[in-house]
Amino acid sequence: MTADYCLLFDSDGTLVDSEVLLAEVMGDILPEFGLPFSARQYMEEFRGVRFHTIVNTLEARFQPLSEDQAATLEAGMRTRMEARMRAELEPIAGIPDALDQLSSYAKAVVSNGPERKIRCAMESTGLGHHFKGNLFSAYTLNVWKPDPELYRKAAAAMGYAPEQCIVIDDAAVGVEAGLAAGMHVIHINHFPDEESTPEGAVSIQHANELPSVIARLVA
Repeated sequence: MTADYCLLFDSDGTLVDSEVLLAEVMGDILPEFGLPFSARQYMEEFRGVRFHTIVNTLEARFQPLSEDQAATLEAGMRTRMEARMRAELEPIAGIPDALDQLSSYAKAVVSNGPERKIRCAMESTGLGHHFKGNLFSAYTLNVWKPDPELYRKAAAAMGYAPEQCIVIDDAAVGVEAGLAAGMHVIHINHFPDEESTPEGAVSIQHANELPSVIARLVA
């Protein structure tokens, strides 16, 4: 039965606990370029959102950057983030055991981040062997969540129809993308007192719930 389904995992906040690191890096570097920002603001307003979208939003609020400034900002952010990830990154609690239990399923990582960042996350946390190189980046495919096409392209590359896919994502943009793609969606809701799960998605609060929830979805 499991061969008939493919699991499509988001990376940041779903597989790896990178979002606090990213929030801190962005809270440090954006103000250096005249764009006021805080780690808390990332977590409350921009979690899971494409970096360029965040920068464009802040430019509209405060001041535009030149092309050279924007390029320097992004390069600096990526360099600092990779260093923090390699030194500090951990899997989301419960994910390693859940992936072990789900070993019979085809799996892929589908992220709004660059492929280099996804690979760094998998290497730093020792999760890469679960995905056998099936890493799909929005930057490579040139489409970003909440656009459902990112998940659709990943599913097609894996050889599965949308209805055969189960999306596991923690961020609103990813949950919306999975639902719009016509897939089953599990929302790992880390902030149940602050965020609601859209109708049509299954809400869980801990990764250790994944094996039993997926078993029910495929039954």
